[in-house]
Amino acid sequence: MVANNSQAQSLKDLFNKDNISKVVNAVTGQTQAIDMTGTWSYEGSAVEFESENLLMQAGGVAAASVAENKLDEQLTKVGIKAGQMSFTFNADSTFTSKVGKRTMNGTYSYNAATKQVSLKYLKLVNLNAKVNCTAESMELLFNSDKLLKLLAFIGSKTNSTALKTVSSLADSYDGMMVGFELKK
Repeated sequence: MVANNSQAQSLKDLFNKDNISKVVNAVTGQTQAIDMTGTWSYEGSAVEFESENLLMQAGGVAAASVAENKLDEQLTKVGIKAGQMSFTFNADSTFTSKVGKRTMNGTYSYNAATKQVSLKYLKLVNLNAKVNCTAESMELLFNSDKLLKLLAFIGSKTNSTALKTVSSLADSYDGMMVGFELKK
């Protein structure tokens, strides 16, 4: 009888919520309930194709890599580079984004069903981003036209020529989600 109890306890431990979340995270690279709280620093651009068909048409992973490199170049021109941009998400649904010396505050809400976060700056600008999040990294991915809207709003010392280049780059990658790769 003692052996059965120890097995039952072991099975109970094996199937507890934390362990199941760890298994899901290990298999998918994502947790079911994400924790966005904390400060996330910009590491580089992120690109994701909206469909597998578009991925094949665009030349696969090589096209995503080329797009990320071009986007990194242009983001640097508008002041967005590693170590110069961060997002801090607080447990009370407020957030702060920093680009260079410029700081902006807003509120956010996360929809687990759609895996999207809604960012609202100053109750004026509302943006939705797809979120891919693990314990150490997060991608905020926007439709290409929405990224331009975000860059125009939060870019520090924006150079109009650089912004036009980012705009044409975003237009040329219609059907792709583009955004930021962040590290905690």
